Amino acid sequence: MPSSPLSGFLSRVLLTAAATGLLATGCGGTTPATSSCAVAVTGGQGQKPAITVPDCAAPTTLQTTDVIPGTGPEVTAGSTATVDYTLVEWETKKSVESSYDNGVPFSLRDVGQAAVIQGWNEGLVGMRQGGRRLLVVPPDKGYGADPGNPLSKSTLVFVVDAVTVTSAK
Repeated sequence: MPSSPLSGFLSRVLLTAAATGLLATGCGGTTPATSSCAVAVTGGQGQKPAITVPDCAAPTTLQTTDVIPGTGPEVTAGSTATVDYTLVEWETKKSVESSYDNGVPFSLRDVGQAAVIQGWNEGLVGMRQGGRRLLVVPPDKGYGADPGNPLSKSTLVFVVDAVTVTSAK
């Protein structure tokens, strides 16, 4: 696996805990919290989230949901963003990696053209500093083109916290 967290893995689906509000992203869009196809996400922004992937078919398009809306600067094309993230593989429902485990947020420059999976380049745009976003990334926007990657056929579930956002110069 690549040494860079973002260049190695990206995606996610969610339901956030009561303290931050309750919302769900199901297969194909936003659904009520009672949906049998909603990913559960618990924990507050700045804390490692717990992610529970449902037993249903994974979405086939990129899904983004702001679990906690940020109030700071917005990620735009060309921005630099420093984020914390946790990645779970949809199919196995297993945690793959988390920046919270090593205590080092990940920085990406030139969002939209950054050296990360396409699901991040597209899915982080519009997020605001201080926010938490759920990304569910289908294989074609993840590692589908990299047959050497063990996640090449996987749908990736990410919970991303925007620590800092710097606008494009």
